[in-house]
Amino acid sequence: MRVFLAQPRGFCAGVVRAIEIVEKALEQYDAPIYVRHEIVHNRHVVESLKAKGARFIQEIDEAPDGAHVVFSAHGVARSVVRAAADRGLPALDATCPLVSKVHNQAKRYLRQGRAMILIGHAGHPEVEGTIGQVDGPIHLVSTEADVAALEIGVDAPLAYVTQTTLSVDDTKGVIAALKARFSNIVGPDIADICYATQHRQTAVRDLCKIAEVILVVGARNSSNSNRLREIGVEAGLPSYLIDDASALDPAWLVGKETVGLTAGASAPETLVQDVIEALRTLAPVRVETMDGVEEHIEFRLPAELRRPGGLNRRASI
Repeated sequence: MRVFLAQPRGFCAGVVRAIEIVEKALEQYDAPIYVRHEIVHNRHVVESLKAKGARFIQEIDEAPDGAHVVFSAHGVARSVVRAAADRGLPALDATCPLVSKVHNQAKRYLRQGRAMILIGHAGHPEVEGTIGQVDGPIHLVSTEADVAALEIGVDAPLAYVTQTTLSVDDTKGVIAALKARFSNIVGPDIADICYATQHRQTAVRDLCKIAEVILVVGARNSSNSNRLREIGVEAGLPSYLIDDASALDPAWLVGKETVGLTAGASAPETLVQDVIEALRTLAPVRVETMDGVEEHIEFRLPAELRRPGGLNRRASI
């Protein structure tokens, strides 16, 4: 069996930074550290951090007085930030810098007097955080049909931003529909789309050209991991999203000689290697890494974790 590894795959810089924020906070302030929602969408990452002393909560009011809190990589509404500040809880913001960039873009467009449209999936934590970061209403769309249903004048001044776990390919149809319907609409340059999302989707499309089956390591609630599997399906290949090696079904691989293997942006590389070892129990395996983009982007930690003294007893956001 030939196993082709996507390049790139797995952790992106935003995920690496978010995990490191929790780990550094545990080192600097001692356990427990309270994290609002999953720091990233991966059960194995969450369980690993729990073992080190992180406690995961749904809302800030679940954290005890004086606790250090961390906001997840997906971003949070300003009401969450205020809730921590009102209680005097020292807070660290692990929001991915690319998500923060979307927040800032939306705020800038609103200051220009434009109504906002957000291209994204209802209920996703990043979408909820973005909506909660701005002072004006946001129209949420995910399909071209949603665009057609918008009750907005065709000449109204508008702007759009996108959920970062959607790629240029994911959003191009909706953006085209927006531009076709509305005469006064602006949006960010395609270079502002999350690089990691685009790179991983491109890598899967390359896998689809040579593999007979696609395996995506990632969580069921991970938007970008689900999209990687969908790309394989769209290419006409049997494609499966698996949380880890234990979810691998040998029946998927009967008669298959070439396997494409990748991982979502919040899945650790150790899980990919575990899948390879599971494949070795089924047949001799030759692993080959595809040519692809080499990512060297790193995001700085918050200043509180880079200076002596760290957080004081006030919320730092």
